[in-house]
Amino acid sequence: MGMLTKLLRSWVARSTPAPSKPSEDDRARPISGRLGQDFAVIKQAFGGSVDVAGVEISLDPQGRQKIGLAYIQGLVNSAAVQDLTKESLILRASDFGDALIQSSSIAEKEALLRNLIAPIGSIARVGTIDEVLAAMLSGFAVILAEGLPCGFSTDTRKDSDRTVEEPATQSVVRGPREGFTESLETNVSLVRKRIRSPQLWLETSRIGRATQTEVGLMYLKGTADEAVIEEARRRLARIDIDGILESSYIEELIQDETATLFPTMYNTERPDVTAAGLLEGRIAIVVDGTPFVLLAPALFIQFYQSAEDYYQRFEFATLIRLLRYVCFFITLLAPALYIAITTFHQELLPSPLLFNLAAQREGIPFPAFVEALIMEVTFEILREAGVRLPKTVGQAVSIVGALVIGQSAVEAGLVSPGMVIVVAITAISNFVIPSFNMGISIRILRFVLMVIAAIFGLFGVTMGLVAIVQHLCTLRSFGVPYMSPMAPYNNADQKDTILRLPQWAMFARPRHLTRNRIRQRDARAAGPRHKD
Repeated sequence: MGMLTKLLRSWVARSTPAPSKPSEDDRARPISGRLGQDFAVIKQAFGGSVDVAGVEISLDPQGRQKIGLAYIQGLVNSAAVQDLTKESLILRASDFGDALIQSSSIAEKEALLRNLIAPIGSIARVGTIDEVLAAMLSGFAVILAEGLPCGFSTDTRKDSDRTVEEPATQSVVRGPREGFTESLETNVSLVRKRIRSPQLWLETSRIGRATQTEVGLMYLKGTADEAVIEEARRRLARIDIDGILESSYIEELIQDETATLFPTMYNTERPDVTAAGLLEGRIAIVVDGTPFVLLAPALFIQFYQSAEDYYQRFEFATLIRLLRYVCFFITLLAPALYIAITTFHQELLPSPLLFNLAAQREGIPFPAFVEALIMEVTFEILREAGVRLPKTVGQAVSIVGALVIGQSAVEAGLVSPGMVIVVAITAISNFVIPSFNMGISIRILRFVLMVIAAIFGLFGVTMGLVAIVQHLCTLRSFGVPYMSPMAPYNNADQKDTILRLPQWAMFARPRHLTRNRIRQRDARAAGPRHKD
């Protein structure tokens, strides 16, 4: 895998064109202070687009002092712009017009303009044309004044966010029903509603030369590792790309540079999962325009944990978590073991079962590997068809297709009934894994192990498992070992890995995520009390 990564990087380096020198348009252009000229520059920057609007307002009857309002029509709330223009600026013009005309100091004019628009709401200073364009593209209206080489932006964005709904891919039986939306502000507020601490810090930046996507870095100050926070800042700062349309762009650009099929960053659309990760010492990366938030560092055990594990009694949560690990091995090994045993190691089967399987395979024209490959590929096709088809018919088509094709294949003598059962159990076990991207990784590895089993039998399957474990132990996520706390082994952190102990027993945070390990005080006193 490492050699493949080096070859890929070498090819990308050879095929990447040299960066061009920055043009005049790429450099910071100051606001001139001449309203007509600044409006012309703004209009020219948008290529004369008809949705770019500019309104001039005179603050005195003689028209000696003017202010301008620039915005993009489709991105602003028209009612908010109308209120801003008529009720806030025009009605207050007489109070500030003469003062702006008589003032000769730039600083004094800037203070007067700030006071003029202060009742409007939250405002921000803009000092260059590029800042003006960025604010307008974000749905803000920008206020400029004649003779003033700066301006102010005010929030007039259109309220078109999707309402907070239950997550579609990470639903639970017991727990909150709120999920993230496509708005960064809404997503941050959903997390702050759960962690009401001033130590929850948020840093934002804009990434993407064309999209200017707002990306937020959230962490709990004093709990998150400072080295991880600084590494996340460095990785985000080095991104230079034309556009960020979803958090997966960020994930691929900042994840640890290791050739692996396993995800090294965790994504979730649940605010409670994000809050729990922050409380453990992780960082969260929130991207505007997507409901999926990234959590790092990500560990292997994290992908087999569900939010519901902490909303049920610990006995039930432990049982369900053990079931997930069993399903992991079934998903990964069931077809490979069937191929290896029926092809090379028939002596491992009881005689009645062996005779039954032999009778089923009588007349099957393909070896076990080809038989398994046909069924696995067919099921993957049905799975993708069920996802892409409309929701009203997708589930019905996938179920009916699986039943019809499976039954027809058995009756036609292409596959044996035993193989159909193995493939069905494997597919169902894959759905038990809470994380979708981890499930995809296991599906890919399953095909690799099937090929090895068809060539080397159980010896090949064993060597394949050893190679997978060795590869997992070499992975890191933001400097944290991927298999922590099992490798390297840490006995103190085994309370929430394969088993889930009661809440009163988990009084310390994971050692590998934070140095601030105390989660709760007086853990024994918080435990169950017994009557004398």
